[in-house]
Amino acid sequence: MPRILYVEDDPNLGFVTKDNLELNHYDIVHCVDGQEALETFSEQQPFDMCVLDVMLPRMDGFTLAQKIREFDKHVPILFLTARALQEDKLHGLRIGGDDYLTKPFSMEELMLKMEIFLRRSQRIDATTEKKDKPNAQGLTIGRYAFDFEKLSLQIDGKLHTLTYREAEVLRYLSERPNQVIKREDLLKAIWGDDDYFMGRSLDVFMSRLRKYLCDDPSIKIEGIHGVGFRMRW
Repeated sequence: MPRILYVEDDPNLGFVTKDNLELNHYDIVHCVDGQEALETFSEQQPFDMCVLDVMLPRMDGFTLAQKIREFDKHVPILFLTARALQEDKLHGLRIGGDDYLTKPFSMEELMLKMEIFLRRSQRIDATTEKKDKPNAQGLTIGRYAFDFEKLSLQIDGKLHTLTYREAEVLRYLSERPNQVIKREDLLKAIWGDDDYFMGRSLDVFMSRLRKYLCDDPSIKIEGIHGVGFRMRW
């Protein structure tokens, strides 16, 4: 069973969510504050995914995510947030989160997001994995070596370990060099939606990828105004 670190301080929501996830064959380790969660993560690794509330006692979810990233660069992190402000959500992505879900949410929506991450990280049953199994291994992007399955991007001995979402976006772009990629096509392929907030999330990931790729000036991720992006090298 996929092993999930779930951090939620609301006792009622925590109980209901944990119970539903366990009924659907997830192994849930539930913590009620950020400090407890950090200690649990550091002592009980590995986890297949982290589902973190943002508003937590003792240590907020954003700080917790940053500290988790010090232990594990690529474990998927999904934020649960009651904060409606767009900048709060984007901040979570900038510090290393992979996605977010706004409260109140349905269990079906939560499990769908979890399943997508776990399938793509090869943590669930192989029969459901086949249709989404990554096929971009050992790609060369300019002077970089990109390995999707290892979530690694390397140049001249310098290694970047990507998050799953970063690797998915980079794979999509690198499989289509010099092509103009429509923003809505990329959003639907990676996020399954092309609404405004997802579009802003995509901009965060593009910014992160440009930073990782800056050691080879021949590589460009161009923004095509009103259309989308083009990656060339």
